[in-house]
This record gives sequence, structure tokens and C-alpha cells, in this order.
Amino acid sequence: MNSRILKTMEFDKILNKLSRHAATTLGKNKVEELLPSTQYSEVIELLKATDEAAKVQRLKGSAPFGGIRDISAAIHRSRIGGMLNIQELLDIANTIYGAGRLKKFIQRFHDEFSIPLLFFLVKQMTDHKAVENAIKMCINEQAEMMDSASPELSRIRQQLKTGETSIREQLERMIRSQSVQKKLQDPIITIRNDRYVLPVKQEYRSYFGGMTHDQSASGATLFIEPESIVNLNNKLRELKLKEEREIEKILRMLTEQVTEIHEELLVNIQQLAEIDFIFAKAGLANEMKATLPRLNDRGFMNLKKARHPLIPEEQIVPIDVKLGDQYDSIIITGPNTGGKTVSLKTIGLLHLMAMSGLFVPAEDHSQMCIFDGIYADIGDEQSIEQNLSTFSSHMTNIITILKEVTPKSLILLDELGAGTDPTEGSALAISIIEYIHKLGCRLVATTHYSELKAYAYDRKGVINASMEFDVKTLSPTYRLLVGVPGRSNAFAISERLGLPMSILKHAKGQVNEQDQQVESMIASLEENRISAENDRIKAEKLRKEVEQLQSKVKDQQIRFEEQREKMMQKAEEEAREAVTKARKEADQIISDLRKLAMDEKTSIKEHKLIETKRQLEQAEPQLTKNKPTKSKIRIKGVKKVNPGDEVYVASFSQKGYVVEEANEKEVVVQLGIMKMKVKKTELELISGADKQVKKQVTSIKRSKDQQFKTELDLRGMNLDDSIMEVDRFLDEGILANVGQVYIIHGKGTGVLRTGIQEFLSKHKHVKQHRLGNMGEGGTGVTVAELK
Repeated sequence: MNSRILKTMEFDKILNKLSRHAATTLGKNKVEELLPSTQYSEVIELLKATDEAAKVQRLKGSAPFGGIRDISAAIHRSRIGGMLNIQELLDIANTIYGAGRLKKFIQRFHDEFSIPLLFFLVKQMTDHKAVENAIKMCINEQAEMMDSASPELSRIRQQLKTGETSIREQLERMIRSQSVQKKLQDPIITIRNDRYVLPVKQEYRSYFGGMTHDQSASGATLFIEPESIVNLNNKLRELKLKEEREIEKILRMLTEQVTEIHEELLVNIQQLAEIDFIFAKAGLANEMKATLPRLNDRGFMNLKKARHPLIPEEQIVPIDVKLGDQYDSIIITGPNTGGKTVSLKTIGLLHLMAMSGLFVPAEDHSQMCIFDGIYADIGDEQSIEQNLSTFSSHMTNIITILKEVTPKSLILLDELGAGTDPTEGSALAISIIEYIHKLGCRLVATTHYSELKAYAYDRKGVINASMEFDVKTLSPTYRLLVGVPGRSNAFAISERLGLPMSILKHAKGQVNEQDQQVESMIASLEENRISAENDRIKAEKLRKEVEQLQSKVKDQQIRFEEQREKMMQKAEEEAREAVTKARKEADQIISDLRKLAMDEKTSIKEHKLIETKRQLEQAEPQLTKNKPTKSKIRIKGVKKVNPGDEVYVASFSQKGYVVEEANEKEVVVQLGIMKMKVKKTELELISGADKQVKKQVTSIKRSKDQQFKTELDLRGMNLDDSIMEVDRFLDEGILANVGQVYIIHGKGTGVLRTGIQEFLSKHKHVKQHRLGNMGEGGTGVTVAELK
């Protein structure tokens, strides 16, 4: 991407904004190197990384970059044998610590939310806790070498403190003396050239002896080191030299440790620079309220509510631009100061931002293309030094552009053909547009020439556009209208400003009839567009109202269904409680009848009492805890059904479940407590029913409170009734998934036992049967194993 387009689109101002979001010098340096990429796959990765950083900022806030410095210069110096100073070593330790903290932050976030690109970057970073600890054991946060850095340094500094204390004590004894105080300019102890001295009056210089190290500007005060402390100062100086040598020794030792890991540290700072740069892009996106664009390499763009990022949000008017689908070129016409140039720059700058991995200030899902080059001729670039006119300057730029463009380029031309004779300028503009159009480039151009309106109207793949102008307020609205050519509005503006009608009529008479027809056509198009826009706004409003109403009705329907289900459940509960109460009362009555029969010695058939109780149990309603489900659809004319399918039997007006297939035309259907054969033509399959095997139908029919009893007492019943009861009992056993049942028929004459066993031997659900064992009832009970 050439530097000229970056300057024209003011891309450097975007970089300045981006740099303010970088937390480190490393990131700021990375921003300065940023250039748009023309590689589709590379831009995809850049935007993905920005999106990951935006996710981190949205969910966890800013990433921790504290302590990280640009230590590359110090690392290179250590590599060539230089000794690092205290501040450089401290910066390296803090950077190692900051890198480790940032790495842990991103790893923890990746464990919770996937951010593979950022995670890959921190995985390349190595930890150097040992070097960090070694430096921080010697150097404190104030960049001072600590006494604990080495035993020798600790001993030297202890001697220094002792020596300084001894010197101060001697000097303090001197200045407390009345005779000495008269000879001092001030009774204080000071330091000159790292040696302790006294401020002595000039006339008493010979009194103290020793050495003179300095004097005041006036010469009235001499800073003298008394002879009595010269030796002490000398010893102190020697100790300070030893201290410096010991500190240098420690610094070299620490520098060697840094040199050993210099390659890993260089990799770390490269990754840190990249991570800070990525988070800076996410910060800029948040500031601009920008979104992630959808990319393509097909030359297609669809910008929705796009805003120029350098114009304050409260002043900018968003534009919608679609290019590369039905048309490849847009010709924008209209008056000056209407926003044409801003529209061009918005299109160009947003594509440069997207190609740099930056989010763009536009609505979600805006489509943008990766071009192999973006070219622009915008603004008056007249050059006095080159003796070029406005027209010549524009043509020079356009000629350069035409030499470099490819079919995958985007070209932005402002005021095409301006600066020369209108007739020649418009002809030249049409020829340039036609040439670019044949190349297959994407083109957005602005012009004043009315001839280009007719060209765009007739040419396939080229479309007119204009900047909206409010004639009533005599001001532009800055809205881009694609598909509508611009009007000059000169007559309308002049009329509203008060120009006499006679002048206006004469001016209109100078315009040829064809041009007047074009203006009338544009005016009509404008009126139709405004009318259509108003209708669209009304339709959109009605659509939202309908959606709200539909949502409200749906919510009411759901609440109604829930309320109905609750009422049904409550009614069933009440009915069950009533039946349970009746059953208890019936049990009590039966008990009383038995007792009464025994007392009165009256014969009451026991099996009649059992049958009556069974009928009462069957009268208990089944609780159906329905949940809101998708509505079930009946499918008529069923040809094939499977066991467990829910069906509707029209002849009985009742739902049931298929148990098994009887033959090609009939199936056995469970209808409540009954099973019967039904022709397939009479069935309606209910879609949405759970297709379960026969044994699972129990969960549909039987309530949780209802338990299957594995014993059937037939005593007192005749053979025919007993066989019907046994058949029902076996079906319920199969549905309850019971493996073994007990049929109590008593001993008696053996007729009932023999008949029951013959029936069991032929029953399809009975695997085998036997008489009861000891403890099971003996010959009075038959035990049947179910399949």
C-alpha cells in the first residue's frame, strides 16, 4: 500500500488514536509500524486476534501490562559484553514479572473462554523467575543496590556507616566549641567532593589547617577539611571505592545471567509487543463503538451506517454503501459542501482500517473487501513549484493510478474532470470511468457534470448516487442516496432566497428542454423516494407493532395453557382424593359386611366383594402431568405403524397406543384398559408421539402412585370369567415389566386350575408355568413366567 493513499485518507491520525491505547512502549512502537495488508488470510487472523482481545476486555476488563518495559536495547548490550546498570536490570526484572502475570491472566481466561490466538502468543513466552528473583534480591524498587546483595557489600557499608559516624562526632565536637563557632560562617557540617568539610570564614583559613575544597562565590567562605579528619576521610574514600567495585562485581554477575537468556527474553518482548498491540486495537474499537466487519475477497462491500472515525459522533451522518454486487461503479453528484468527499474518505479509510486488523465504525455484519490496492485522487493538489494547474495535478494523479490498478483495486476519484472546459471535462470523465469499468475495478467517483448522470443511468454496472439536500432549509443533510442522481437545486435555492421571478424565468429559458426534462425526472424520483422512505418507515413501525402484538398474544397463550394445565391437574387431584376417600369407605364397608356375615352366619360371595373393589380401583382417574409440547398432527390413511405409536381411532373417538401388528390389515390397539383389533384404515397416526416399545407404554398409562400387584385371586369365580381376568392380568404384567406372577385359583375340584393352566400354555406372553412351591400356596396357586 503506497504512502500517498495513507496520507490522503489521514490514516496516520487513526494510528495516533491507536497509540494512545497501547500500554507499553513496545506496543506503541508496533503501532508505528502498522500498515494495511492485502492478504485475505492474514487480515482474517488480524481481525480474529482483535476480536479475542475485545472479548477479554468486555468480560474481564483491561489486561495487566504493569511493569513491562522495552528492554531490547539493554539485552543487546549485554549480549555484546556490556555491563547493565541498576535501572536496566530492574526494568528487566519487572518485565519478567509483568510477562508472567500477563501470561497467567490470558491462560486463565482461555481455560474459561476460548481465545486461541492470544493463548498461542503467550505459549511462546518462557518464564525466568530465577533471574527475576536474583535481580530483586540485590536491587530494590527504588533502583538501589541493597546491603544484602552480597556479604562483602554488607561489611563494607557497615564500615562506611561507622567511619561517617566517627567523622561527624569529631566535627560536631568542634562546632560546639565557642572559640571555633566564631571562626565559622555557619555552625554546620557539609560535604564537598565526597569529603566532610566546615564553612570557615576566609580570615581563619590557617586556623584549621587541612585542605580547602571549595569557596563561596564572594570568596568570604572557604570549605575546609580540618587536618584532624583528613585520615578519616581518606579511609572513608577507600571504603567507597571498595563499595563501587563490589557493586560493579554484582552488576556483572547479574548481567551474565541476563546474557544467558537473552534470546528467550527477546522472544518474550516480541510477543509482549504483539499482545499489547492487539489489546490497543480492541481499546480503539471500544472508543469508536466499532464492530467486527465480515470480509470477502470478491470485491463486494456493504457498509451499513458507516461513520467517518475522525468526525465527532454527534456531528457525523452515517452512510450506507453497497458496491460490487449489481453494480461496480457509483457516480455521486450534487452541490458542494454536501458531503461527497467525506463519503469517499469514509469508504477508503474504513477499508484501510479493516485491512489493518481494526474494527470499523459501522453496524454489525457490514461486508468489506480485501483489495490489492486502494487508490484515490481527492482534493486540490495544485503545485506552484511544478507549475501544474488544478486540472493538470488531478490528471497526473489519475494517470499514475491507471498504470498501477488491477481488477481487484478500489479507486476513489473526487471531482472527476474538474478544472477545465465542462464539455471536454465531462467527455474525459466518462472515458476514464468507462476504462476503469472495463478493467473490473471498484469505483466511487464524484462530479458536477450532468452528462455523467445520463451515462450512469444507461450503463449496466454503473449507478447514480447523490447527497441529499433539503431545499426548504437550504442545507445539505449529508445523507448518501444510492440510485438517485443529484439535482443542481440552483433555481430552487435562488427562488427561496428572493431572486426576482423574471430573472428566474429568463434563466430557465436558457436551459435546453432535454436538461429541463432530466431535472424534472430527478425531481420526480426524489419525491417518489421520499414518499417510499416515509412508507417504509410506517411499514417498519407497523411491523414492529405486529411483532410486539404477536409476542404478547403468544405469551398470553402460554400463560393460558399453563393455567389450564394447573386447573386440570388440580381437578384430577381432587377427583383422585375423592375416589381414595370412597375406596377407604368401601374397604370399611366390606370389612363391616364380612364381620356382619360372620356374626350373622350369612354367606357372602368373597369374589363379588373383590370384583366390586377392583371396579372401584379402576374408577380412579389417572393424573396426566402434561407439559407444554409441540402440537401433535394427525396423519390419516396410515399404511405402517410401529408398537408404541400414538394413534387416534375414529370409530371410537379415542386415542390409544399400538401394542402389536395382528396381520397385514389390522393391529392390536390399547384403548384405556381395553385391547382390541382395529383396521389400519381406521387409524390416524399422531406425529410427535414418542415411539417406544410396548413395555414403555406403562409410563403413559400408569400413574406413579399406582402399583401393579403380582397376585391375582380367582377363588369363587367361574372358568370363563377367570380366563378373561387372567388375560387382562397378564397384559398388565407385561406393561408393568414384571417377570413372574401368581394366579390363585384354590384347590377345590381342580376344574379352575386345569382350565387356567391350559390357557396359560397357549398364551403368547407366558414363557412357562408351574404349580406353587411350599410357601407359595402349593397346588392352589399357579406361577407364570412372562416373556
